[in-house]
Amino acid sequence: MTNLVVSSPGAAEQAAINTSLAPKILFICFHLPVVVVKVDGKWEATWSESLLASKDSSRIVANYRAHWIGTVTAHPPISKEEDRQAIRAILAEMECTPIFLDPSTAQAHYYGFCKQVLWPAFHNIDLLDLSTSGSDGVATSDWDQSRLDHWWQAYQQVNQEFANVVKGIVERDAVTMIDKTYLWIHDYHLALLPRYLCEDGSATKYCRKVFFLHIPFPTSQIFRELECGEDILQGMLHADVVGFHAFDHARHFLNANKRIMGLNYENLQGGLIGVNYMGRTVLVSMSNVSIEPKMVDVALKLPSVDMGCNSLRQIHGDRSIICGVDIGQRLSGSSLKLLAYERLLQDYPSWQAKVVMVLRILLPGSRKRDEQITVRELRQIVLRIQEKYGSAVIDYKEITGSNLPLDQRLALWKASDVLMLTPIREGLNHWPLEYIYCKRDMAPGVVIASEFSAVCSILNGALRVNPFDIQMTVTIMDKALSMDPEEKEGRRYRDLDFVSNSPSDRWVRNVLRDMNDAYTASSSGHRRTSSKIRREEVQGTAAFLLKQSHDSFTHMNPKVLKQAYDVSSRRVIILDFNGTIVLKEPPGKYLKREILGSSGNKPPPEVLEALSLLCRDPRNTVYVNSGDSSENVLSALGNIHNLGLAVSNGAKFSPPMQDKDEERQWQAFDLGVDWDAVKRVALPVLSKYTARSNGSFVKLTAFSIGWSYYSCDPEWGSLQAAHLVLELEAELKTSNVRLVTLKGIVEIVPRKLNKGLIVKKVLRDISKTPNEPPIDFCLCLGDDISDEKMFTKPKSSIILAQKPIPDPMYCFTCAVGKKPSSASMYVTDAQEVANALVLLAKGEFPQGGVDTGRGIDQNMFT
Repeated sequence: MTNLVVSSPGAAEQAAINTSLAPKILFICFHLPVVVVKVDGKWEATWSESLLASKDSSRIVANYRAHWIGTVTAHPPISKEEDRQAIRAILAEMECTPIFLDPSTAQAHYYGFCKQVLWPAFHNIDLLDLSTSGSDGVATSDWDQSRLDHWWQAYQQVNQEFANVVKGIVERDAVTMIDKTYLWIHDYHLALLPRYLCEDGSATKYCRKVFFLHIPFPTSQIFRELECGEDILQGMLHADVVGFHAFDHARHFLNANKRIMGLNYENLQGGLIGVNYMGRTVLVSMSNVSIEPKMVDVALKLPSVDMGCNSLRQIHGDRSIICGVDIGQRLSGSSLKLLAYERLLQDYPSWQAKVVMVLRILLPGSRKRDEQITVRELRQIVLRIQEKYGSAVIDYKEITGSNLPLDQRLALWKASDVLMLTPIREGLNHWPLEYIYCKRDMAPGVVIASEFSAVCSILNGALRVNPFDIQMTVTIMDKALSMDPEEKEGRRYRDLDFVSNSPSDRWVRNVLRDMNDAYTASSSGHRRTSSKIRREEVQGTAAFLLKQSHDSFTHMNPKVLKQAYDVSSRRVIILDFNGTIVLKEPPGKYLKREILGSSGNKPPPEVLEALSLLCRDPRNTVYVNSGDSSENVLSALGNIHNLGLAVSNGAKFSPPMQDKDEERQWQAFDLGVDWDAVKRVALPVLSKYTARSNGSFVKLTAFSIGWSYYSCDPEWGSLQAAHLVLELEAELKTSNVRLVTLKGIVEIVPRKLNKGLIVKKVLRDISKTPNEPPIDFCLCLGDDISDEKMFTKPKSSIILAQKPIPDPMYCFTCAVGKKPSSASMYVTDAQEVANALVLLAKGEFPQGGVDTGRGIDQNMFT
């Protein structure tokens, strides 16, 4: 018998096998992210700056067999078939397949239908407005209805040509690999392509498809003006995932589908949105991508960057530089920027000798009439500014092309103090991210971003402006120029992590993960969830909030509180921190704030003084019971002698210090949670939602795990939070934890933890202390749902611990804000809390206090 010996493959063979089995991803974009030039009679190709370009084989291609498909613009233009063959050969080595279109068809598709019809419509420009887009009474239109049919035919023809090329590539793969092939189609030039790839008999029908739109999506009212709008929607909906950079754009897409095609959408498990189309669920996602840090790092080392930076500084001397690089078209908002700058010089004369605007206007030639009108207007404003204030206040140049070379941009970013971008409507612009990153090791700059730009929803440290509000914009410009270095550093810190750690490969992985999650959810038959945002704490019982009747839930009278305080002999006062003794900022239009919540703020000076006086009285025991960290609470209150502190919602506490020189000691409740086990389950889930929700972050403490979405788009963040709660509930149902949802944060906390624990402990410890008089006065104040357990504990704890019960005994439980509560009374806001504490401590009736003329109502407070 012959023994058969099967040799194991070597490392090279094994690597080849692994590569052949890896999923394949085809990046399909109208323009290939390459630069093709002819040097000394030989064609050469390099990767461009595009976020889709592959510059590092350890990135996307590490996990996928990546390939790129698109048209190519060569220098000089291609005229012969032998040139096309040579370009195909060099691009094949870069895993790229070029598509060469008929010049007249390409012209009608790109400069006709894409730039004159789709581009303005997708940027919410009414098509009728195009007929009056001229100036000086000249009605000259970029858009001509008589040419629309020809442009639309060219658009269809180009999309079909792309489909034929993609089908040919996919069909060459093994049939068994079709379900592992991803087709990623980019931008509005190819909106029909997903539909063409789903034609019967094509292998691409079974591939998973992503369509990502990099420009805004218009309102349904504007989109309905497109004669071919329904065809475009159908084309996009043949993808498995339709992606956007901003939630506003995704919302407009969903609305257009509902109003134009009658399609409903649902919220899927995991915080994803699905549109029901032809028996399928099309996933609608929102995700962001930053710059490529490695590419910028390499470019920053170029001598031309430092030379350009130094040259700008020498030209403009000690003047602060406000820089901007805009496309010379109306929607860039350049004229509004210049008008605001002109007003700054007029209203703030001190800046006339201290500031210069360096403005670079790019002229790509894609919308020539628009560019002509825009440039003419910009030149008039620049000339007027120079005539009023001198040529030194503005450095204006026009540059032919659609991009400023990377080294020139970096030189401008490094030299400038403020980057100002004021587009009226815009997709994702990476230049502000590039600006933040390149200044990370030098004095920080300030970004001023239009609230109409996609990047405004990404950056948390940028100053937001409405370019149409000139006076507001001027105020923001003055703030940016006069901002102190500490605030600049703080604003940079908010964005640097995302900017530095969100390259395109991570973006690709996140979008594909969402697609796979949607497939998993669909195949396992999970029930759809409601889109209603849950605003109350997840407790597992509907009876947590005890609604009070109007008769028992009354406005607290500070004079009555003071009378009860004066006649009592042993008092306990327990106060919440944020929102109770610290005044919260009023909520703005967005959850995104200058400061996240009120963390790090301190009580007003009069409150600090009142607390100090109350703690000096030996008859008083005063505690501040906060959900904040010990660092923030100690920073605000740590120097008040004899004040008890509880942090992390009472999980960690420090009794009052009797001796001024005593070091503060911390104790903790044993709540029976294996946090290592909880983290192993929760952190992967939180990581997924953090990647999907820019501005969110995970906050770990010794007693909780939090997911903050305060800095996200408010609707998107709330939607993600609602689904995160459901997913974590399912994953952590066997753990001894529960979920708490407050405005802007979801927290995992011990099931047994609540603020009532510390109230119960303080009251019982005092009651058991020898030679202590019985407690006959208790005051609990808090402002949100986490404080409700404080309101239910005082009376029961005192009664159980003290025999006999003092007579009279005054128990005040007070909510900040009139709302459903377990408290017996309320105050309107934190200012009333401050007034009440001052009255108790100093005996002074606070300004604005209410004197009802009544004495102490024994039935009400006993």
